[in-house]
Amino acid sequence: MPTINQLVRKGRKSKAKRVRATALRRAFNSVANRYAYYPSSQKRGVCVVVKTMTPRKPNSALRKVARVRLSNKQEITAYIPGVGHELAEHSIVLVRGGRVKDLPGVKYHVVRGKYDASGVVGRKQGRSLYGTKKSGAVTGAQATATTQTRPAPES
Repeated sequence: MPTINQLVRKGRKSKAKRVRATALRRAFNSVANRYAYYPSSQKRGVCVVVKTMTPRKPNSALRKVARVRLSNKQEITAYIPGVGHELAEHSIVLVRGGRVKDLPGVKYHVVRGKYDASGVVGRKQGRSLYGTKKSGAVTGAQATATTQTRPAPES
């Protein structure tokens, strides 16, 4: 245990928190041709390869992943959540942080319902995580069509 005098002279240092999704923390400066610290919660990218990966022991499956070149020129592997997808090479996706525990090296998730990554079809619960619209909801085009069919009030 340090003395008061030692604490006055040196003070306590807080531990630096380890950032795991490092590709979201930098941007590429094309003029200076180097990276700059520019943290963001999501980044846009283009799919280079869409493939399946097998998880670590003791799990067994074919998890869908995409190799994505981000807007900062970095290439990362992102997990595609949900059942079914229409992503292919050159598809534009939005990527967020969040690792997949049983896939080594996969530290990012594709955001469903944004750009070319469509929402999961037939999803009823947890829809916001999978970009699924409310089933049976009235769309904007249907709402305007119903208001125009009513006769105008006579005065």
